[in-house]
Amino acid sequence: MKKSSVLILSAALLSQPMLAQHQWSLRECCDYAVAHNISIKQQENQCRQQELNLSNARNSRLPDLSGSIGQNFSFGRGLTADNTYSNTNTSSTSFSVGTSIPLFTGFQIPNQIKMSQLNLEAATADLEKAKNDVCMQVAQAYVQILYDMEIADVAQRQITIDSQQVARLAALVDNGKASAAQLSQQQATLASSRLTATQAENNLALALLSLTQLLELPTADGFTIVRPALSVPGGPSAALSVPGGFPATHSVPGGFPAGAPIPSPDAIYAEALGLKPEIAAQQLRLKATDHSIAIARAGYMPTLSLSGGLGSNYYTTSKFPSDNFTTQMKNNFSQYIGLNLSVPIFNRFQTRNSIRSAKIEQENQQLALDNTKKTLYKEIQQVCLNANAASAKYESSTVAAQSSNDAFVLMQAKYENGKANITEFNEAKNTYLRAESDLVQARYELLYQQALLQFYRGEPLHF
Repeated sequence: MKKSSVLILSAALLSQPMLAQHQWSLRECCDYAVAHNISIKQQENQCRQQELNLSNARNSRLPDLSGSIGQNFSFGRGLTADNTYSNTNTSSTSFSVGTSIPLFTGFQIPNQIKMSQLNLEAATADLEKAKNDVCMQVAQAYVQILYDMEIADVAQRQITIDSQQVARLAALVDNGKASAAQLSQQQATLASSRLTATQAENNLALALLSLTQLLELPTADGFTIVRPALSVPGGPSAALSVPGGFPATHSVPGGFPAGAPIPSPDAIYAEALGLKPEIAAQQLRLKATDHSIAIARAGYMPTLSLSGGLGSNYYTTSKFPSDNFTTQMKNNFSQYIGLNLSVPIFNRFQTRNSIRSAKIEQENQQLALDNTKKTLYKEIQQVCLNANAASAKYESSTVAAQSSNDAFVLMQAKYENGKANITEFNEAKNTYLRAESDLVQARYELLYQQALLQFYRGEPLHF
């Protein structure tokens, strides 16, 4: 027990440096989450259960085989071989083996097989839907981490700017060219910037924790992700300090650059209908209800089966001689074969009600398919609306970030030349950093929405 504990602890310690050294890409996160997510494993078990149901349906065509052994004792008065009654004790031992083969079941077996096959395909589609849902959650958490990383970088740049101004004012105070009040005000601004940076780091830590929980990882310690070098076309010029230092000449994956028209919801919906597993699952289940009705209708039809068997008996009666066991088993050995035809005449309307119930289930399944289609269309409408809004937001944020950057550069020059006070400088700096944060948010929002649009068109989630 102690040895196994040591091995587990050693493995955990060795895994920590490896986790810290490796950076997870979005594809790796999705693959790992799909392999370890509990809900996906439960759905995999549903597929295995449907496979067993299909196997049972196919095997119902096979003959069955059963054997039986019986031992009976009787006491008291009974009829004897010479047609008189007397008090006797009788025992009998019987052995039999029998089999039966269904020849005709009103097409119940083939319909059961087809329905089980469709249910298996539907369960497989449900599994794909579960994987897609997990990947979407992972992608959303991944983008949130990227956004929080950028905000943390913005906060650190704010600390750098404020630190430089504190050092500059301290030198001016020493030379008698600035007051201690100005220095204290800038030091308070620096302290506020450090608080903002601390909050940004906490938000980043929470975002990392959220993703590791989706991945079913035991801890977020040492977990890092790949930070893709992305930017949206039409972004800020090279003069603007774009968060993350991404070049402004790259484009966002998805094929919808900023300003380009986004396909209509109807066009994307037409593609998604033939691609999304949730639609396929409901269509397969609707098709399976046809066979469910046929199975219920089989109750009106006769069934025919072939049966056969072997058997023998051994009897003993008190006060009367009897042959030995071997002789009786040989003499009493019998065989039989027969055809059994069962014709339904009246079963208290059970078959009629079974058919009606199957038709109601078919109507419910049609409604479920319609509802799934409507839900998918609503999701696509929402994503298209969000993508258009994100594109417009990115364009306006780009202009605002460039303008606030230019204004800050001018205000910084005026402040250093004594033509602006510290309040004006801090206002320009805060406006610039706020615009920079808005640009970061707009960029990743557009990135995520464009990735979702491509996802609904059948492409894997990627940035």
